[in-house]
Amino acid sequence: MRIGVIISDEPRINDEIRVSQVRLIGPNGEQVGVIATSVALNLAKEANLDLVEVAPNAKPPVAKLIDYGKFKYNEKIKAREARRNQSTAEIKEIRFRLKIDDHDFEVKKGHVTRFLNGGDKVKVTIMLRGREQSRPIGGVELLQRLADDVQEYGNIESAPKQEGRNIIMTLAPKGKKVHTQSEQRRRGDQSRAERQARQAARLAAKQEAQAQAAAEAKATVNQTSETK
Repeated sequence: MRIGVIISDEPRINDEIRVSQVRLIGPNGEQVGVIATSVALNLAKEANLDLVEVAPNAKPPVAKLIDYGKFKYNEKIKAREARRNQSTAEIKEIRFRLKIDDHDFEVKKGHVTRFLNGGDKVKVTIMLRGREQSRPIGGVELLQRLADDVQEYGNIESAPKQEGRNIIMTLAPKGKKVHTQSEQRRRGDQSRAERQARQAARLAAKQEAQAQAAAEAKATVNQTSETK
């Protein structure tokens, strides 16, 4: 890299494409063929799309008609979903006292529910003090009560067990949220496919009109020549 020159990973789009010809790909992947870059730019404008250079080293370079803004947005969404669906989910921790009153229990239960809804695991710890260590059954019952109250949002991944002065249980989120996201993605893909189909139809109609206009112009020229 030369000093002072910034090399971008972004593809060239629209007027940034300076070559005279490109091999054009339609919005649905259809091969349009090699056409003048100026014609490809006009087709992109008429279809309300962008001309994006996808293979700059080809001869001629390959360009595709897409909505570049939406393409970049969808790429960000995909990256975000990939991070969210990684197997290494974050583990939150909530601590209880054995003699917790009902109000505090409901508050902490709300936190557990929020964490599970966010896709995180929750480590719930009951801290035993003094003589409570000799009666751990009360802590187990408290944890089971919590698990029963939030069972709509999560399942017991690690059953309550005593570790030193504490009793620990781990809750894992249910897959409902993932299924909902999958359904949303399916609907989004279907909507995009329908939109791309409409755009391809408009492009095909434009190309047919241009071909017809060219044929009529050629016929007019031929008639003029015959008259002379």
